[in-house]
Amino acid sequence: MMPTSPFLSLLGAVAAGGIDDGLVAHYGNPLVEQRRLEDGSAIVDLSTYGILSVAGPDRLSWLNSLASQKLDRLAPGESAETLFLDPNGHIEFDVRVLDDGATTWLVTEGAESPALHAWLDRMRFMLRVELADRSVDLAVIGTMAADASSVGAVVEGGVPLAWSDPWAQGVRGGWQYAIPDDHPAADWALSLAIVTRERLTQLAAEVADGRRTAAGILALEALRIAAWRPRLSTEGDEKAIPHEFDWLRTAVHLDKGCYRGQETVAKVHNLGHPPRRMVMLHLDGSDTVLPAHGDEVLAERTRPESEAGWRVCGSVTSSAIHHELGPIALAVIRRGVPADAPLEVRTAETGETVAAAQVVVVPPEAGATAGIPRLPRLGVRR
Repeated sequence: MMPTSPFLSLLGAVAAGGIDDGLVAHYGNPLVEQRRLEDGSAIVDLSTYGILSVAGPDRLSWLNSLASQKLDRLAPGESAETLFLDPNGHIEFDVRVLDDGATTWLVTEGAESPALHAWLDRMRFMLRVELADRSVDLAVIGTMAADASSVGAVVEGGVPLAWSDPWAQGVRGGWQYAIPDDHPAADWALSLAIVTRERLTQLAAEVADGRRTAAGILALEALRIAAWRPRLSTEGDEKAIPHEFDWLRTAVHLDKGCYRGQETVAKVHNLGHPPRRMVMLHLDGSDTVLPAHGDEVLAERTRPESEAGWRVCGSVTSSAIHHELGPIALAVIRRGVPADAPLEVRTAETGETVAAAQVVVVPPEAGATAGIPRLPRLGVRR
């Protein structure tokens, strides 16, 4: 069982619930906390995250055989993100990966960690790997400071255990479906530092006496949504495949060897289209109603006239009040919804509808990159 975070005892701390249970939602002013987190002057407690260590000479080749990302040549100190898929290509785990030259460190959200540990343990067979859960003695701190190790990250083999999110630039071997050159990920500079539990308590004390500033999980979520950064525990479900979230950008290497779910990844990317696509929504804030996870997204249909009206086309996955953009959300909608279709969100709590402007993240035409010409049907003469 995870130890209780010392950040929950800080003055003004409001506990988060749901999937972020055990963390601090905010300390009284989420908008100010966003600005401080964004400029690198604040830290965010993520101590409910799970940390697994994989030691042994076969660790990288073993993980590479299971993962969607190429990991067999991961250099000490290099950060990577990977997905573990089921045989049909659906996402089961999203994992941050860091190697120190002797041990590979896997960071996941806390709810995923026990299941990932159990699954990896079953997949070891006779390979020379040693798997351990380090979540009780180690913890995760988030920061957007230029030097993530400054929070006191553990150092192993001369390598600070500080994972840098590759979402800001994308990675070699990946593919970006998002069209704009000015991708908002350029402003997303999140790093996750692995610290001891003793250091976590010291950091909370430094916040208490004014030597550091802390931000809550609401601040991190708002910045994440604005950067179009998917999160499996919110955007994902049992049907999720990487293409729907533009996750090929950082978590999938299209030229690596065989892994579980690879056939679906290749088929959808080269020949087909993802059935759904992630969008960002700018929400009307005039009624101060912020939609919640699971609220229905509706699209206006005008043709044919006999079927005109609003139809459910997807659902909200994450929402927040951003310090510059106002109320925003990520949503997953059907691929066929036009990029210029009028949208609105119907809130389950009140039944009210909120107007929403769609920002395309994954375009309707995503996929089918091979450009293989279509053959005429058998029996058709030309």
